[in-house]
Amino acid sequence: MYKHRGFALPFIIMIIIGTLVPLCSIVFYGFTDDTGNFTIENFLAMFSEEHIKALIFSVLLALISTFICLILAYPLGLILRKSKLGKSGFVIFIFVLPMWMNFLLRTMAWQVILERNGLLDHFCQFLNIPFVEIINTPFAVVLGMVYDFLPFMILPIYNVLKSMDEGLIEASYDLGAGKFTTLRKVILPLSVPGIISGITMVFVPSLTTFVISNMLGGGKINLIGNIIEQEFTVSANWNLGSGLSFVMMILIVVSMVIFTKLDEDGEVNLL
Repeated sequence: MYKHRGFALPFIIMIIIGTLVPLCSIVFYGFTDDTGNFTIENFLAMFSEEHIKALIFSVLLALISTFICLILAYPLGLILRKSKLGKSGFVIFIFVLPMWMNFLLRTMAWQVILERNGLLDHFCQFLNIPFVEIINTPFAVVLGMVYDFLPFMILPIYNVLKSMDEGLIEASYDLGAGKFTTLRKVILPLSVPGIISGITMVFVPSLTTFVISNMLGGGKINLIGNIIEQEFTVSANWNLGSGLSFVMMILIVVSMVIFTKLDEDGEVNLL
């Protein structure tokens, strides 16, 4: 049983180099100042007015993006579950295909579409309708988040719906329940694991993103991810950046624990 333990060595090395070493570096820099002395000021900085505003705004946009992804993904999952295209996997392939493209290129594509004299502007000119400038607004950032992270919501929801026992649904209909009651009392509760997984996979990257807000927000949308990125790259203040990153990491772990607790044993009373 244990003679193949050696095969795990490359994975262990990767975990140490790619996870433990960076994490230890963040902890070290977070608990020290630029002279190497111990301090907790880097963590307390998260509670400054500027950082709190950026954090609240980041959470708000992340929640909006996650909600929109859920609203789009769940009906689509129900449709694909019953369709032949969904069973063949072709439609799922279409949604996964953009993920094969570089993340920056996908975001830049929306930048080209939304900016003035971009594709959307030319389309509005063709229809002779006024152009509403969306780029460099929170709406553009949310749009970019939804586009980039929607597949992470679709896949877990579709997988749990696809594997659902048809006998339970048929039994609901046999007992006199209508389509809406079956959806509310049977399908929705059984799909909670996929919903929780999708929410986690969308909310966490939406909360910490800085590339989307930089490119589609034009530097005008100040999220907590942008502040942390600027501390490392612009201000070269690794101590403050590490402290803020560590606080964000704690918040993300707490949110994931909450999501996991809600999904404990797959039993969540949604309605």
